[in-house]
Amino acid sequence: MSILSNKSSCRLLGISISPLSISDTVAQALSSGLILAPSGPGLCDLETDLHYREALESADLNLPDSGLAILLARILGLGKLPRTSGLGFLEALLENTALREPNATFWVMPSEEAQKRNIAWLKSKQIPVEEQNSFIAPVYPRIGPVMDVSLLDAIIKQKPLFVFICTGSGTQEKLGFWLKQNLSYRSTICGIGAAIGFLSGDQIRIPKWADRLCLGWLLRCLAEPTKFIPRYAKATRLIWLIFRYRDKAPPIREN
Repeated sequence: MSILSNKSSCRLLGISISPLSISDTVAQALSSGLILAPSGPGLCDLETDLHYREALESADLNLPDSGLAILLARILGLGKLPRTSGLGFLEALLENTALREPNATFWVMPSEEAQKRNIAWLKSKQIPVEEQNSFIAPVYPRIGPVMDVSLLDAIIKQKPLFVFICTGSGTQEKLGFWLKQNLSYRSTICGIGAAIGFLSGDQIRIPKWADRLCLGWLLRCLAEPTKFIPRYAKATRLIWLIFRYRDKAPPIREN
């Protein structure tokens, strides 16, 4: 039985957000499915990108990764969500012995440099990952559907129990949805973005206390202001969207 069936999800902008704790999310992940961690800036795309919206609607779990979304849901009485970030979920999931079996995991990496650093870190944590257990993603289109036949073939050939997509918000959700539709076997597909980079050092490290207090965005802005301040400034639109539409899906508008 699904753990989620015993708990009420919270709906924000027409999307079901999981109320599960990190431990319950890990337990659910062990039984396959599409698990996404939509960011605050990503949730703003619900009014401009039908394919992104379709991906989140089709996910088995959308984690409450955005601290802003968690706060707004509570203020508006839409639901009390736990802090279950993509980073916290990944850390907990990697502790499971199922991921220590040969070829149990497959990683979609954003670059060759990230691939090398992340694989080295995973090996140091006794996660058996080799170069053939990963795929360097091309630059996927930001708007519209995301699909990759070469990636699909590589995953089907290996048949890993877990597929981790680390390409970043906006593309990984759509790629995960497409893989879920096209894989010929049951697998757990996790869109975790930069979470593995926070652990391996490929990205700025996010301490547990900062993740728990939803301050990862601030540390990223301080580390790379020109890159992340504009991105997180975009998330302020989420305040208006949730106050205006609450649990309902916003109408699609042109960019």
